[in-house]
Amino acid sequence: MSETAIKVTDVSKIYKLFDTPAARLKDALGLSRKQEYREHAALHDITLEIKKGETVGIIGTNGSGKSTLLKIITGVISQSRGEVEVDGRISALLELGAGFNQEYTGIENVYLQGTMMGFTREEIDGKMDAILEFADIGDFVRQPVKTYSSGMFVRLAFAVAINIEPEILIVDEALSVGDVFFQSKCYRKFEEFKEMGKTILFVSHDLSSITKYCDRAILLNKGRKVMEGTPKEAVDRFKMALVAQEEEQRRENSSLWKPGMSGDKWQNALSVNPETLEYGDKKAEIADFAVADKTGKITNVIQKGDLFTIKMKVAFRETVAEPIFAFTLKNLMGIELTGTNTMLEQQPVEPKQPGDEQIISFTQKMTLQGGEYLLSLGCTGYEQEDFRVHHRLYDVCSIAVVSQKNTVGYFDMESTVEIE
Repeated sequence: MSETAIKVTDVSKIYKLFDTPAARLKDALGLSRKQEYREHAALHDITLEIKKGETVGIIGTNGSGKSTLLKIITGVISQSRGEVEVDGRISALLELGAGFNQEYTGIENVYLQGTMMGFTREEIDGKMDAILEFADIGDFVRQPVKTYSSGMFVRLAFAVAINIEPEILIVDEALSVGDVFFQSKCYRKFEEFKEMGKTILFVSHDLSSITKYCDRAILLNKGRKVMEGTPKEAVDRFKMALVAQEEEQRRENSSLWKPGMSGDKWQNALSVNPETLEYGDKKAEIADFAVADKTGKITNVIQKGDLFTIKMKVAFRETVAEPIFAFTLKNLMGIELTGTNTMLEQQPVEPKQPGDEQIISFTQKMTLQGGEYLLSLGCTGYEQEDFRVHHRLYDVCSIAVVSQKNTVGYFDMESTVEIE
């Protein structure tokens, strides 16, 4: 009996890119006398093997081929070349809405999915209570799924996926749209599946989940397998891939950067929000900024429990008598979670004159739970008794916190437990 659940050998996926619909049609009908398309390789010669009972995560930057690989493994699309072998019943939760008929009710879609997996109506009836209990969407299960919120949709889809007795569960980022309580319930199910010896393969941008739940992780970049190893090794290499991607984007798209921006700016090593909101009177301007881990490396990824530093360089255009420097961290819903400034920290700053520069560093321990957060920076001050905003950068970049242990809420209070 084979111990391999999934084996992928030299798999590549090539897409044809056409400039016009007419060119696509001519190619499909075999009427083109010359090649009227460009080839785009979404995957390059991917080889991997996943043992039965393993939980394996796939990580990588956007466009690295993660979802394409899962679709090939599940048979949604076919590879251009290479071989894929799967030993076991697969249940897949891929793109939101995949496999569901939007006009059918939730109940009807449960029967549809079960039938496609080879179950009889009687067998689906036997699983229905467990599916509805896990989904927990109430009377909406009898309404057309086109009326569902994304959260309700993923609840039902995941409930179906885990209750049809899969031997291999494949999940592609879909859990990110569920609320935190549902995500917690899903991850508990992952643990149950692992204990039962089932195989789990999932893609996630939540590096904390990859580190916590996976036995191994595979890193893809631009359609190529960079490495596979322990989750920590893969996350460390992923940081390097993020930096390399930013450097290449700067070389290829130098016209997108502000004139006069030097190549050694700290922010060039970060993934910066291109839609950053900024405002202020610009008497002082945040000329550069950085997020650095405990080793001093500039990165968007910080390990929970480690010291990290937020640094900014401020250039003064006019006289500012009492400058105040600040940062805040928000969650993805825009709720401010923490932050501070030089006034709150009782660190007064000397008056500044035109042409002066000031570098400010905030160093602290990362106690936020694993997840994605948004950083905002500011330089403000008082003119007599009037508060002035000189320069603010809202949501200038993200910070991904990697954690192997999350507690309840936004912060870890680092409790110690004693059982007598």
